[in-house]
Amino acid sequence: MAKGSTEATVLGRGLRVRGRVRGEGDLRVEAQVEGDVTVSGALELGEGAEVRGAVAAETVTVSGALRGDVEVRGEVVVTATGSLRGDVEAASLVLEEGGQFHGRVSADFELPDALA
Repeated sequence: MAKGSTEATVLGRGLRVRGRVRGEGDLRVEAQVEGDVTVSGALELGEGAEVRGAVAAETVTVSGALRGDVEVRGEVVVTATGSLRGDVEAASLVLEEGGQFHGRVSADFELPDALA
């Protein structure tokens, strides 16, 4: 979760959510969500979680399955157990060994002079 955060809201296992999820702060999803998810802090999808919809957050960590476009101000991490299918707009994307990513990445960064 985000540095300095105290506690995240949790959508627990066994829960099924249909519709948009919006909120302030950090959110940990262990549930099945059909709909867009927007939070002001960190979004974490635990193992076994599934989100089908676009997500927007400060950072996103995917250890479950995410099917939708991602827009974050910081970093997107797809862990070894994670699967992300969608386009990503972020400052950086980390794909751990074993993690799956299918989509396009859009990032604003400057190339070193040697590569420009």
